[in-house]
Amino acid sequence: MSTRHILLGLLASGPSHGYDLKRRHDERFPQARPLAYGQVYTTLQRLVRDGLAEVGGTDADGGPERTVYRSTPDGDRELARWAAEIAPPAPFVTNEIFTKVVVAILGGGDPAAYLRAQRTAHLARMRELTAVKTASGADLATVLSADYALNHLDADLRWMNTTAARLSTLTAEVDAA
Repeated sequence: MSTRHILLGLLASGPSHGYDLKRRHDERFPQARPLAYGQVYTTLQRLVRDGLAEVGGTDADGGPERTVYRSTPDGDRELARWAAEIAPPAPFVTNEIFTKVVVAILGGGDPAAYLRAQRTAHLARMRELTAVKTASGADLATVLSADYALNHLDADLRWMNTTAARLSTLTAEVDAA
C-alpha cells in the first residue's frame, strides 16, 4: 500500500495537519495497520519535496502549533493517476504457510500438525473479524475491510485443506528432490 497516495487521498478533502491525517487514516482503514506518526510526517515532507503537497500555514487551535498541508495540482494529478491504475495480480505468490510446510518436511517435522495449528489460528482470526463486522454500529468501511480479510482467510483454509489431502505426495516429491 502506498502511504504517499493514501495521504494525498486524505488531503484531497481539504488541508490538514499530520495528526488529523493519521487519525483519519486509522478511521477510514480500520483493519489496516495504523500509521505511525513518524511515517506520516516523513511522507508529508517527501510530498512537499516532490511538489505534490505544500505547507498551507500553521494552526494552533488552542493547542500546540501544527503545520497544515494541502495537496497541489500536481498532487491531485498524481492521485488521479494512481487511483485509476489497475493493481496487477501478484506475479509471484509468496506463501509463508507453504514454505513452512516444505521446511517441516525437509526438517523431519510434522507438516500435518503444523497445518492443523495454522487452521486453528485462521479460524480464531475469522471469528474475531466476524465479531468486528457484526458489532452494533459497525460502519460499512469496517464491514468491507473485514469481508476482504475473511475472504483471504477462507482461501487460505481451502488451500490448507487441499494441501493436507495431498501431503503424502508433496512429502514424496520434497524427499525425492
